[in-house]
Amino acid sequence: MIGRHLSRLALVSRLALAWGVALAGLLILSTAQGGFAATAQEQLKGAIDRVVSTLDSPALKGDGKAADRRSAVRKIANEIFDFAEIARRSLGRYWQPLTEPQRSEFVGLFGDLLERSYISKIELYGGEKIIYSGERVDGDLATVSTKIITKNGTEVPVD
Repeated sequence: MIGRHLSRLALVSRLALAWGVALAGLLILSTAQGGFAATAQEQLKGAIDRVVSTLDSPALKGDGKAADRRSAVRKIANEIFDFAEIARRSLGRYWQPLTEPQRSEFVGLFGDLLERSYISKIELYGGEKIIYSGERVDGDLATVSTKIITKNGTEVPVD
């Protein structure tokens, strides 16, 4: 009974990781700073490789290093994401009436929320294989088809 619950918990954790990767991919591809020198798939793979490398770093392993690990992942996120643009889009028409100090405060709080919500999920990465199987481009938006192969062989598709 307990084993079944732990197995379900592990699957839920892996699915949360998949959603975290999917969100990261969506945010990377929709708001990447600096233009599209590489294909969408190359950009996504490069960003995920940097995060995985950070998570695998022996210097950042262990519970005592959680703050340092999250800070390193947040630094990568700050280089990749345009948090001001993501925040503006999330508020839609409510962005316009805000003052600059209110906008700045919201952008900071929004970035912190994304960090608390998703970096902890990304930290669950445990060496699962990520397969990039193509991309579709529609104007200035791209979708990269990927699969996460869990330790037990389950394929989790993430576009």
